[in-house]
Amino acid sequence: MSNSIIEDKSFKFAIKIINTYKALCEKNEFVMSKQLLRTGTSIGANVKEALRGQSKKDFLSKMNISLKEANEVEYWIELLFATNYLDKNTNLDLLMDCKEICRILNTIVKSTRESLELNN
Repeated sequence: MSNSIIEDKSFKFAIKIINTYKALCEKNEFVMSKQLLRTGTSIGANVKEALRGQSKKDFLSKMNISLKEANEVEYWIELLFATNYLDKNTNLDLLMDCKEICRILNTIVKSTRESLELNN
């Protein structure tokens, strides 16, 4: 466990994404599941990089990338559900987590951007 809520949540979300990816591969779904895996694990990797960033601008850039990846994950989850690869419970669980991560990241990006603008 880290001291960062977003780091912990994005790591736990990545684990869910990896397990979902494994289940999708068992259903012979390899294209959308690979996109889900790539974007879903990228969120936490970029958050971790941001938290160890060299500057506030670097932090903002990495957190913004994490937010973009989280938005893309939301798309893949919805698409996998719409094409019957995800059941309703898995869909709702992943979407709730993803939307929460998006809200947290959006707040971080917005407040960091405002802080940078005040200091200029």
